[in-house]
Amino acid sequence: MHDFGVGTYIRNVVRTLGKIDRQNEYVLIGESDRLWEFGQLPTNFSAVNFLFAPDTSRGYWGLRRLLREQKCDLVHMPSLFWTPPYGIPCPYVVTVHDVLDYMYRSTNGRGLMRNLRFLSTRRVLTHAARILAVSNFTKKDIRGLFGISGDNIEVIYNAIDDRFLRGHATEAEKLFIAERYQVRYPFILYAGRIGPQKNLIRIIEAFSALKTELQKEGRFPDLKLIIIGDELSRHPDLRRTVIKSGVKDDVRFLGFVPIDVLRIFYDAAKVFVFPSLYEGFGLPPLEAMSHGTPVVTSNTSSLPEVVGNAALQVNPENVFEIMRGLYRAILDQPLREKLKRSGYEQAAKFSWECSVRRILEVYESVGRGKREAA
Repeated sequence: MHDFGVGTYIRNVVRTLGKIDRQNEYVLIGESDRLWEFGQLPTNFSAVNFLFAPDTSRGYWGLRRLLREQKCDLVHMPSLFWTPPYGIPCPYVVTVHDVLDYMYRSTNGRGLMRNLRFLSTRRVLTHAARILAVSNFTKKDIRGLFGISGDNIEVIYNAIDDRFLRGHATEAEKLFIAERYQVRYPFILYAGRIGPQKNLIRIIEAFSALKTELQKEGRFPDLKLIIIGDELSRHPDLRRTVIKSGVKDDVRFLGFVPIDVLRIFYDAAKVFVFPSLYEGFGLPPLEAMSHGTPVVTSNTSSLPEVVGNAALQVNPENVFEIMRGLYRAILDQPLREKLKRSGYEQAAKFSWECSVRRILEVYESVGRGKREAA
């Protein structure tokens, strides 16, 4: 598991099941030395160490043997694996976070292997007892791309990690990032994975245009852009964009930071910017909202569904629209106050307890179907 993406999903689903369900027996299959990430779990949870990826031959056959040995009634696949479900001895539920890999099939491998991956994934979805989509947008993509009936797809939203719900950063915590990361200036924040769909190049270009506009007005001369995400060495195009845009002294790449530190950055940021081109759900805007930070995000994919009216929505392909959104979010104080209030309300609409109770209903429905068929 990791602190972001599917790791966040697994961690929060398991922790919440541990709080609300003491009746069913759960077997966690994976790396047993990562169990500490779940915290204390009740006695109806056990773990089996399993180190093989499901898309390898040892993983494929080993998982099926393990499920038979454990006499499992149901399997929950927490993300979309593309290995066909031959020989699984019980029904399975699969969570689909997005279908980005399949939206651009021309870049997803070559020829036969690309088509095999697509067909195998469609088979996984077709044979699932239930598909859990993290947004209505993702449900629509699954139906359109794979031809899956909407009757078998449940929309169950993600929610933010409870570590983001520990209140505002203290002065001591803000002093920590000032000393540890040398952050002693106002900043715009991006946090998340770094990839083409995340639109980092346009963020940098919009920030450069914003700096030019602010300089004309003599405002925020020390404003910076902080990017928290993957290592910069894997993305040399971003460094080139920074230099080309003339903001090499004003953009900082911090790489990965743990959640307990990330929440301090969310809290201290003037604005959170997230004009992603594609998101199956998009947690970072909600994480920023939970700290009262104004958000500028995309008007496309799942993001309008997630942020509602609590963020400034912009066309992610228009650099100057992103820039104007940032300008308003920084300088329009009544707007900032409005976004702060509505952001708190919007983030509170998403709850892991509510979502996991719905997941548990799916488990019970699928399990009941199996018992009736037996």
